[in-house]
Amino acid sequence: MVGVPYPLDVGSSMLNVRCFHSGRAALACERAAVAKAMLANCHFCEHHCGVNRLVAPGGRCHAGAGPRFFSAQVEVSDELELIPTFAIALSGCDLRCDFCITGAASWNPRAGENFNAGEMAAKAKVAMRNGARTVMVLGGEPTIHLPAALELVAALPDSARLVWKTNAHGSAQARELLEDLFDVWLADFKFGNDVCAHRLAGVSDYGRVVRESLLWANEHSELIVRHLLMPGHVECCWRPVAEWLAENLPGVKVNLRSGFWPGWHARRHSELRGTVSGEETRRAIEIAENRGLNLIE
Repeated sequence: MVGVPYPLDVGSSMLNVRCFHSGRAALACERAAVAKAMLANCHFCEHHCGVNRLVAPGGRCHAGAGPRFFSAQVEVSDELELIPTFAIALSGCDLRCDFCITGAASWNPRAGENFNAGEMAAKAKVAMRNGARTVMVLGGEPTIHLPAALELVAALPDSARLVWKTNAHGSAQARELLEDLFDVWLADFKFGNDVCAHRLAGVSDYGRVVRESLLWANEHSELIVRHLLMPGHVECCWRPVAEWLAENLPGVKVNLRSGFWPGWHARRHSELRGTVSGEETRRAIEIAENRGLNLIE
């Protein structure tokens, strides 16, 4: 039983997917009902706003009860072991990263189209029959739309390889509801210190939250950690991230991405107005190699 203060008998009428399943799908269907009830006092992310999203949009993510998505298609730009993946991007996010390449949709929970779990699962099944190796749920940040994500899992076959792409800023309550449902956690570790996190993403206590999330994910699923190398942030962000991963998650798969470009509001910050230099990339790889990190592409 998930350790949250809501009963499981809140009624399947609250769901888009009826709980006539077994295995992982049945577990996801039960938890979707729990998550739906939790919208009345939302604590899905570490902002712990406690707003009633069943009544109206609110909180730091400005999301209501009805999820939307801004993209659902086969992608080939993710980690090699995951692609091709059918990637479902839910609208809205609890962070405000000025360099977000999908900021217009990621920051706006009203962007895109209405999300229906059954219809999306049907599209995912077609994609898998046509060669997609995985189904990836991302955003924005999917944690803020946990009921919808769980409904999607309930509508997919247990054989599907599922990927949870997250900013790792979800709460312990959210992680409990996600336990044993996703095969891979693909988690961002964006900042190596709380000063950069607050300045570039408007979030406090970032390091503690993400470290706790990564340690949990490593115990409950396969974990891949992503770090986007940003110009001017090799020493302040990448080096601390690399050192922590080497010490606390030795052997974990790490994707060091150097394809930064100054999108969305990045130009608000002088160091983010360009791309990562060749010298910065060389130094970053050297740090990873010296720490013995398990780099993947």
